[in-house]
Amino acid sequence: VTSITVHVPLFPVQSQNLFCDISEEHDLVVIGSGPGGYVAAIKASQLGLKTACIEKNDTLGGTCLNVGCIPSKALLHNSHLYHMAHSSDFKNRGIEVDNVRLNLDQLMNQKSASVKALTGGIAHLFKQNKVTHIQGHGKITGKNEVTALKRDGTSEVVKTKNILIATGS
Repeated sequence: VTSITVHVPLFPVQSQNLFCDISEEHDLVVIGSGPGGYVAAIKASQLGLKTACIEKNDTLGGTCLNVGCIPSKALLHNSHLYHMAHSSDFKNRGIEVDNVRLNLDQLMNQKSASVKALTGGIAHLFKQNKVTHIQGHGKITGKNEVTALKRDGTSEVVKTKNILIATGS
């Protein structure tokens, strides 16, 4: 797919303090940077489309990567290893471990490092593939316009030919 068209009636943006127009029109603006959004943004850029991705969170990757699936699996994996060390599973495999202790701070640091590495990987891919990352809450404000509402109350208006909504489930 090289073109996606969304027709939305024009309506005003409510109570914004500042508008910063991006002078060049994008071919595609993706709202959301989860598994669907970031892959679509990168692929569109690789196909030659001038692409921007608007993400409400500080880091790319969506819920699964930042606070859902990935952090949960990292902690579950570590708890499984801890359980194996305390049960006869390690001993039956010829692995003898004495005084196994749980360091919750280190567990959380390792989980955070895993998430940071993966979100950093997406940011690197955006940079490598020339996808513009805009932090803010994406709102369709016109037929060919998306506004990124920033936490500080400012806004960034992005003109675009196409809009892809990838905000997750």
